[in-house]
Amino acid sequence: MKTNIFNKYSLIILTGILIAFGCTKDFKNINTNPVAYGPTNFDPNYTLTTSQLTYTGSIDFAYDTWRGNLIYASTMMQGLSTVVSYWAGDKYFLNEGYTAAYWGNSAVGAYIEQVRPIVDVVEFTKGSAKYANVHQVARIWKALVFARITDLYGDVPYSEAGQGFYKSIFTPKYDRQQEIYTDLLKEVDEATNALNANGDKVTGDVIYGGDIAKWKRFGSTLLVRLAMRLTKADENLAKTYVQKAIGKTMIDNGDNATIAHDVSGARVTQNRNSQVLLGDGGQENYYTKWSKTFIDLLKNAGDPRLEKVAVTQLYLVESGKDQNAAYVTTAAVQKGMPNGKDLSGIAGRDIRQDASYTSIADYSSPNPGMIKRNGITFILSFSEGEFLLAEAAQRWGIAGSAADHYKAALKASITCLGKYDPLMAVSDGVAETFASANPYNAANGLQMINTQYWLHTNTLLDFYETWANWRRSGFPVLVPVVYPGNATGGTIPRRFPYPSEEAANNGVNYQAASSAVPGGDKLTGRVWWDK
Repeated sequence: MKTNIFNKYSLIILTGILIAFGCTKDFKNINTNPVAYGPTNFDPNYTLTTSQLTYTGSIDFAYDTWRGNLIYASTMMQGLSTVVSYWAGDKYFLNEGYTAAYWGNSAVGAYIEQVRPIVDVVEFTKGSAKYANVHQVARIWKALVFARITDLYGDVPYSEAGQGFYKSIFTPKYDRQQEIYTDLLKEVDEATNALNANGDKVTGDVIYGGDIAKWKRFGSTLLVRLAMRLTKADENLAKTYVQKAIGKTMIDNGDNATIAHDVSGARVTQNRNSQVLLGDGGQENYYTKWSKTFIDLLKNAGDPRLEKVAVTQLYLVESGKDQNAAYVTTAAVQKGMPNGKDLSGIAGRDIRQDASYTSIADYSSPNPGMIKRNGITFILSFSEGEFLLAEAAQRWGIAGSAADHYKAALKASITCLGKYDPLMAVSDGVAETFASANPYNAANGLQMINTQYWLHTNTLLDFYETWANWRRSGFPVLVPVVYPGNATGGTIPRRFPYPSEEAANNGVNYQAASSAVPGGDKLTGRVWWDK
C-alpha cells in the first residue's frame, strides 16, 4: 500500500519540481502562491505527502542527510566512523557548507523543502471542516520538523517562517528556543487531542495510511520526546507535559512511524541514507564503518543486535560498488573502526597503523538490509517513548515502573530490526532472554536508559536524535577525538553554527541571534535546553 502511494505521489512531486524550476508564464504565481489553483482544485493531502517525504532528507541527492545526519552527527556520536577526508564531523572540523546544509538555501534544505510545504498545509486547512484531521496531523508534523531544526541550531525562524505568501514576511525573526519549545508542546498536545477518528480521511499520509488512532499515539509519544528534551532547562514544564501523555503513547512496534521508500522516483523517493552509504557520491560504501565505540558496547554486552546490524567483508575492493554476497554476520568477528583516523600515512593518525587494523574490509559495515534503496526511514519509535517514560519514572516517580518501561523499550529495540529486512529479525524469545539477563538498575538508571537510547537511535540511523539526546543526558560518556587542527579544542560539538548566507539574506535578525548564542555562534556554542 505504501509503495503504491509513493508511486502515485512520486509523479506529483517530480512534476512539482519540474514546474518550480521550469520556465513558464506562471512562474511568479507558482512560486509565490502555494494554493494558486484555488480551494476547488487544491488537495493539501498531496503537500502533506511531500512534507513527510522531505523530512527523511532532501530530494537533491540526500543533500542534508549526507552532511548533517551522516558526515556530522553520526561520527560525532561515534555511531559511525570513517577515513573519508571530507567527513569533517569525525575530526570536529568546521565545514560551514556542511553544517548549514540542514537549514539549507533557496533550493534545498529544511526551510524550503520541509517548512514551506507543511506551513502551507497548516495554513490552507485552518478552520476547514473538510480537512480537519489533515490540519491536526499537519500541526503535529510541523512541530516534528521545527523540533529538529531548533535542536540543531538553537534560536531559529519559527513563528514567521514560511509566511511569505500569507503575511508577506520575507525576513522572519528568530524566535527564542524557549518560546519555540513552549509552543511546540502546546501545538502537539492540542492537535493530538483534536484528532477525530470519525472525521476526514488523511489520504496523503504515507506513514500510517490515515489511521487516526496511530496518529494520536504518535502525537503523545512525540510530546514525551519534546518534553524530556527540557529536563535540564525547565524540569517543571517537562514533567507537566509528560503527565499529559501517560497512557496515550505508542503501545508496541506496530506503532513505529516509518516511511517506506521506493526506487520509482530515483533520488526523489529512494532512501536517503542508502544513497550515501551505498557509495553513490564517493567511497562511503568502502570507507564508512560502524564505530569501535558502538561495536564494542554491543559486543561486550553479548547483545543479539550485533549480528543483525553489523557485517564484515561487505565490500572487498576500494573501487567497486558491488556487495559481497558472502558477507559475514558472526558476532565474534565484528570490529568497529576507531574514530579520528585517516589515510595520511602519519603515525598515530593513519588507520592502517592502528593496532586494530587488518584490512578495511574487516571493519564492520551496516547490514545491507539497513541501507536498501527501497528501505525504510524510522521517524519515531515505540522504544524511544518507553525509554523516555522510564526516565520520567526514575526522575519523578510518574508513568509507572521505570524497570517495566526500560524492559519493554529494550526488547522492542531488538525486535524492531526486522522492519528493515526479515533477515534482520530477532525473535521475542531471544529479546526476552537478553532483557531479563540485563535488568534495570535504578542506581545507575539514567545512564542505562540513555546509553540504550543511544544504541537504539544509532540502529535506526537517526543520528540527529542520537546527538540531541546525548547533549541532553550526557550518556553514554564518550571519549572525544583529539585530531590536529580541530575546531573545538578536542571537545564534541554541541550545535551547528548559523549559515553565513543568513547574514546577507536576513542580516538584522541573524546578527541578533548569532550574538546571543551561549558560548558563541560556533560548534562549541549551546542551544537553550543544553545547560
